[in-house]
Amino acid sequence: MAGKHYDFSGWASRYDVPCSDGRTIRKGAFKDMDGQTVSLVWGHGHDTPLTLLGNATIEHRDEGPYIYGSFNDSAEGQHAKEAVKHGDVKYLSIYANHLKQQAGNVLHGVIREVSLVYGGANPGAFIDNAVLSHSDGTYEEIADEAIIFTGDEIELAHADDSDGDDKKGDKEMADAPKSKDDRTVKDVFDEMTEEQKNVVYFMIGEAVKNAKGGSDDEDDNEVEHSDEGGDNSMKYNAFENAPVRRNVITHSDQGEILSLAKDSRVGSFQKALEIYKEENSLQHGDETSMNVGGFDNTDHLEDPYGQFTSFTKLLPEYQDAHPGVPPELVTNDQGWINTVMSKTHKSPISRVRTGLVDIRNAEQLRAKGYQKGHKKQLTGQIKLAYRTTDPQTVYVKNELHRDDIVDITDFDYVQYLYNIDRLMLNEELATAIMLGDGREDTDPDKIFPEHIRPIWTDDDLYVIHKDLDLAAMADELQGRETGSYFGENYIAAESMIQTVLYAREDFRGTGTPDMFITPHMLNVMLLSRDMNGRRIFSSKSELATALNVGNIYTAEQFANKTRKVIVDGVEVEKKLDAIIVNLADYSLGSTKGGQVTHFTQFDIDFNKQKSLLETRLSGALTKIYSAIVIEEVVGE
Repeated sequence: MAGKHYDFSGWASRYDVPCSDGRTIRKGAFKDMDGQTVSLVWGHGHDTPLTLLGNATIEHRDEGPYIYGSFNDSAEGQHAKEAVKHGDVKYLSIYANHLKQQAGNVLHGVIREVSLVYGGANPGAFIDNAVLSHSDGTYEEIADEAIIFTGDEIELAHADDSDGDDKKGDKEMADAPKSKDDRTVKDVFDEMTEEQKNVVYFMIGEAVKNAKGGSDDEDDNEVEHSDEGGDNSMKYNAFENAPVRRNVITHSDQGEILSLAKDSRVGSFQKALEIYKEENSLQHGDETSMNVGGFDNTDHLEDPYGQFTSFTKLLPEYQDAHPGVPPELVTNDQGWINTVMSKTHKSPISRVRTGLVDIRNAEQLRAKGYQKGHKKQLTGQIKLAYRTTDPQTVYVKNELHRDDIVDITDFDYVQYLYNIDRLMLNEELATAIMLGDGREDTDPDKIFPEHIRPIWTDDDLYVIHKDLDLAAMADELQGRETGSYFGENYIAAESMIQTVLYAREDFRGTGTPDMFITPHMLNVMLLSRDMNGRRIFSSKSELATALNVGNIYTAEQFANKTRKVIVDGVEVEKKLDAIIVNLADYSLGSTKGGQVTHFTQFDIDFNKQKSLLETRLSGALTKIYSAIVIEEVVGE
């Protein structure tokens, strides 16, 4: 700043110093402001141009932004200049926006103004150098050591030009100004300049007007005092507790806040307002804040009447719709999963072996007729086929921090998480039984089909795989002019019924099987209509009778499941529609100790309660042709 006139200098803020508003401006946050000139105002006032006192040029230093202030020639600017020169105002404050924050740490921002204040939020923001002008046009800087922070009263003595003559001492003592404790209000008022007295007159007038509720009636000259307890003191102090002027959010600001509030990730107007404040403003000094719709939004108001409150306090707190009830679980379809886990055959043997001898259509095994004199021939050899299935461990592991267990008192947090773990274990096992694990073979968490054999992709000796041929059924029905009366739903329903019933001719399973089907395919069949528009099947049970199955269970996890198979040397993609099986023919084997077991352990090093839900079992169909799988060829 050499060669340029300025009236004072000081620290607008200091880096890495905790401020009273909870923020900490980190080193280099305002380094881009080096050399920039911003407005110099009084008390961050924006309501009138009279608060504009001059400008301030910013110099970036490692300790923080250092400013050189210059007052304008307005009466307010010159009054502020005298106040700074006299030491009446010592503190500075900044207003900044476009902030980048991490928690309470300000990493970057743009300073918009520097303000003179009575007390700042940043303890390191103060004026450390004022410049005095002389009649000859030269300037004298007041040294930095003029501001001393000791906590003790310090008496400053000036050197006497005499050689120690003490005769002037008594007169100097008599003429010395009174101490602060001895001076009266009149003494202080008399020492003011005419301009300062006019300011006092104005402030007292404003205080009286505000005490009367803003009335300018000349006949109303009394200030209302409290009638309670004989207290005649004024409730408004124009000098110390003047209401702070506050910023007002514009319509464009309100629009941005409302847009934030509509964001599902924000969720509330209160949260949106907090985000907007953090991102768009940083103001130290007199706790100036934002107003929305006339309501102030700060929790630190200097209100002499105690009438104002935070706008955010008017917003209601969220309350649970069902107090004391744990959060509702949103899960996949669990109905069919519970059916699978309850209906499968439970075996105490985990290593299962099934032996099969197929004697159908074996010409060499036919009984023979005997003719006299001929040698009887031996029956052909019988081939025995075995399949073995070994067990695999399946588990769900979790952990809870003890602090959370203790703090969450509305419901049993430990039992709640255990229920979730058990649901996940059952769903994984049921999915592995019906469809397969679905993970890649290289995945270390895969449940291998050699241990829990999925019905969908099991060997053709155990599962009858049939394709749903909608085109063939459409041709068959159209030949009877059915297309004039029936839609695609009827064609699909007829195709499904015909395919299942024909497959039942080869079914060798126990009793009457159940059908597990995608919700969409079930709806297609239920929506099929006759020529009069009436539904063919009035209920799911009526459809089950037509399909010759016991019960129909929908499984949303079946939707869009496809597999690739080789048909006549060509790879074909097929989509799963339904599985028909009596789960009594599917055996889940687990030796004693391998059943579902819950282990818990407390880790004292990390203060965590650990949970392990584990089982070790095998699973496979134990009868040939005991299941039917209905699929569609994709692309046909």
